[in-house]
Amino acid sequence: MATQEQTRSRIIEVNSVPWQETQPGIRMKQLWMDEATKRRAVMARIESGAQALPRHKHVGDEFVFVIEGAIADEFGTVTAGNMGYRPDGCVHTVASAHGATVLAVITGEIVPHNEVGSTLPSQVFTLKDLPWVEALPGIRQKRIWEDPAAKRRALLARFEPEASLPRHRHVGDELIFILEGANADESGEVATGNMSYRPNGCVHTVTTKNGATALAFVWGHTEPA
Repeated sequence: MATQEQTRSRIIEVNSVPWQETQPGIRMKQLWMDEATKRRAVMARIESGAQALPRHKHVGDEFVFVIEGAIADEFGTVTAGNMGYRPDGCVHTVASAHGATVLAVITGEIVPHNEVGSTLPSQVFTLKDLPWVEALPGIRQKRIWEDPAAKRRALLARFEPEASLPRHRHVGDELIFILEGANADESGEVATGNMSYRPNGCVHTVTTKNGATALAFVWGHTEPA
């Protein structure tokens, strides 16, 4: 049985994680990993003029949020503040003409692939085009992507000052990345540019003093606790 400490949310201070060079002009930070499900969150920085990521295949899928700059593949360009989705089976290359910093949440593996032919395309989500939907008083969401069968979704949430999520339990887990402002729970405050991981079984409340905008990747659902 998981202990209370194991089910508490965990704050990931991104600046404290070192960069590792993976190829000339490209560095990465591994922020979170769950080996059992082959899921991980990484931040990548591509320098201007760096060689493109060579052609590869996604065995599993990937979300990529562009924090600054832009990245492109054969199917489109993802600019700052927007998101790309690479489905299981997608084959592509990735390049950045002027450099970029991105956050990627990956399930499965990425393997070299040299065959040319039909492939599942990546998708680009322009977040400003998505409508805000009120979830609770003072909290709105943009629903970016969802797989109801797998109980997975990606969304953008905006908290007005003093808004709060009442005490709830995670049935499944969640990663959030704070784009602006800060929110807090029983484990502490998550500031702009940092992440929080809410494991399966986590029970907490979420509050914000001055407001926050968060990108969330959710597996499962929540229930009142």
